[in-house]
Order: sequence, then C-alpha cells, then structure tokens
Amino acid sequence: MYAEFLSKKLGDAGAEEGCTLSIETSGKSYKGVLMPHHEFSGEDIVILKVKSGYNIGIRIDESAEIEVVSKPVERVKPESAEETKEGLKTIVLIGTGGTIASYVDYRTGAVHPALSTSDMINAVPEIKEVANLKAKVLFSIFSENMTVPHWQKLAEAIAEELDGGADAVIVPHGTDTMGYTASAVSFMLGEVSKPVVFVGAQRSSDRPSSDASCNLMAAAKFCVEGGRAGVFVVMHDGPGDDSFAVHCGTRVRKMHTSRRDAFKSINVPPVAHVDKDGKIVFNTPGRAVSDAKVEARSAMCTDVVLLQFYPGMDPALFHDVVMKSKGVVIAGSGLGHVNSNMVPLIKEATDAGIIIVVTSQCLNGRTNLNVYNTGRDMLAAGAITVWDMLPETAYTKLMWALANTSSVEAAKVVMQTPLAGEMSDRRELL
Repeated sequence: MYAEFLSKKLGDAGAEEGCTLSIETSGKSYKGVLMPHHEFSGEDIVILKVKSGYNIGIRIDESAEIEVVSKPVERVKPESAEETKEGLKTIVLIGTGGTIASYVDYRTGAVHPALSTSDMINAVPEIKEVANLKAKVLFSIFSENMTVPHWQKLAEAIAEELDGGADAVIVPHGTDTMGYTASAVSFMLGEVSKPVVFVGAQRSSDRPSSDASCNLMAAAKFCVEGGRAGVFVVMHDGPGDDSFAVHCGTRVRKMHTSRRDAFKSINVPPVAHVDKDGKIVFNTPGRAVSDAKVEARSAMCTDVVLLQFYPGMDPALFHDVVMKSKGVVIAGSGLGHVNSNMVPLIKEATDAGIIIVVTSQCLNGRTNLNVYNTGRDMLAAGAITVWDMLPETAYTKLMWALANTSSVEAAKVVMQTPLAGEMSDRRELL
C-alpha cells in the first residue's frame, strides 16, 4: 500500500508496525510509533502515533531519512485472578464493546476491544480499591450493531448476576446507541432492586483526553455509595474531569458527536451528580436498593418502526412500511404534528390494529395534539401521545408493550403509563 520508494526506505531501515521511528522529511523531524497504513491514506503517507497519543500522517519524499529508534516489544498481559477484599461490595462488569471497553496495545499503539475479563478489569485497576470486581464479556461489537436480541441477552445476563449475589452491574457500552439500550433494558428489568449503570467513553484510552477511566470510576462510586436502584447512564457532566452526571436510563440522549459531556437528561434534571472525590448529590427522588429478586421480562416485538416527520412527507412512500408493522412511533414537529396528507394513513393503520404513537422531535417539552386542527385530526384518526417521552424511548417501550400485553388496547394503556421514569405529566423549568 506504500509507494515503491517508501516501501524500500522502510524495509532498508528494518521498520515494521510497532517500531518507534525517527523521520526527517521536508526539513522537519518526527518521532513516534509506526501504525498500520490506512487504506484511505496516500501511498506516500506514514502514520505515526506521537507522544501526545494522537496519530499523525506524514508525507514522505524520496530524500527523507528514516531510522528505527526501538523495536516493538510483545507485552503479554496475564489473566489475573479476581481478587476479593472483605467489606467491599461486588460489582459485575458486563462488557458489550465500544470505546470504554478498549485497551491500548503498547507494542503497536493501536486500540483494541477488551476480549477478556482481565482486559476489562485491568483497564482501570483503581476500581479494585472501590469494589470487588467480576467481569464477563457478553459481546464485543460497535454499538450501532446492537440489535433487539442483544438487548434481550443483556437484560437476562444482568438479572442473573444481580440474583446471583452482585450488588450492582456496570455495562461498558458504545455511546452511539447507549440511550436505546439503556431504555430497552429499563423496561425489561422493571423495578430492578439494585443499580444497573451504563457507561461509555467519547475518547479512546490512547488519547490524553480519554474519559474512559474516570467515567468508569464515577459509575463504580455511584454503585457503591449511591444506594439508589434503577437503570442509569453515567458520563461526564462538563469539559473537565471533576463532575459526572447520573442520568435516568429512559431520559438520556447523546447530544454531541464528540464532546465528553455529550449526554444530557431530557425534560428532567440528572438523577445525581458525582464529583471527582466520589461525593454524590441527588437531584431527584428514587427507589432505595433492596434484596428483591430481579426478573427480566425480555420479550420484545420487533415489528415496530420509528419515523421522523419532515415537510412534504409523502404517505405513499411509507404506506407499506407502516401497514406491515404492529406499531409506529412518529417524531412529529412541534407539539407532535405531521402534515395533513399523513392523517389518512394514520387512520388506515389504526383501523387495522396498528398502534401509532406520537412524540416530538423538539425533545424538550410535551406533545399536545389538542391545540391545532392537524393534531386533533391525528387524535381522531387514532394516534396516541406519550407526553414528554423521547422518540427512541417510545420506540423501545412500544416494542416491549406489544410483547408483554394481550391486546392493542392494553398496549396503548401501557404506553401512556409511566413505568421507568420515562414520562411525566408536568414540565419543570430546567
């Protein structure tokens, strides 16, 4: 993949991936670990991981000088035995993949997913001072590859660990779809009696700005000291490393592509804040931890569709999608509206026993279809609203409601009944 002259230079220098190189080219000097050549990089580009932890691409000319400073050293990470300290609570880490569960191979400088329990625990060894840790890798996938069967298997694994004696479960998870998974698991576990905390990282552990270890530490401290049962998401609450937000698992959304404080609670304040020293300040009431048995009601109906309304939306394009489903969540504009052209399709669907649930793409605020004519027409066509519920939460809840009720009308009642903190009939000034 390199140009012929560059391949020769690297070969003559004895350079291979993982070597530390010194490069002189175009009057500039560089030093770093040779990384694999990216398929999208030019054939005259060398990728180095420099001291800061970042990867840089360097264009090499034919007069460049390349020298190997050091060869890679294979580092074997032994599978360490799980240590138990008397007096500490037991937390089980259930790995699913994502940046948070990755570790750095210091031989090559590359980031790899944690594929063993030792990898997961050794990624943040300080946690062993807070709690006795056990770990299992359930999946090792990108979060965009999560499916309903993954959610089901995860909920069942969490229930098994909590009923087996764990005081809490932490789920390292990729951030992109963590909100979906947290909400789905919230409904499957119901009034879970102990803390279940999802945690992610926006920056990988090879970067100096990584948030992986401190997010995981904050999650562990919340599990140990919080005394609060439920499904939560713990992530940075600001640009620094001094505050972490604990979000309700059905009320949280990733609101930025790359910031470390990307996750925000929607329509409610965060459940709590955890500072860098582990002090917890609660903002909302909640359920205390108990020893009650945990049951995973993991049945889900996958014939559910999530649609976002847009101006000019043509019902003909979505007719087959809607009519082949058992339930549809529509993120409407403003108070929850669609254009008048979509109303007959809503009527056709509800007449066929398909549930049409309306939320708002505004996110903040409540849906209300009683204000304008279009909204009243949607209600007359059989659509239902779910107050201030997030669209993705409504999507996972509708899948759960359809699978765990005996009729369409019963599922509608469930959709409009708060189960896991996902909705409220009043608005707070935040």
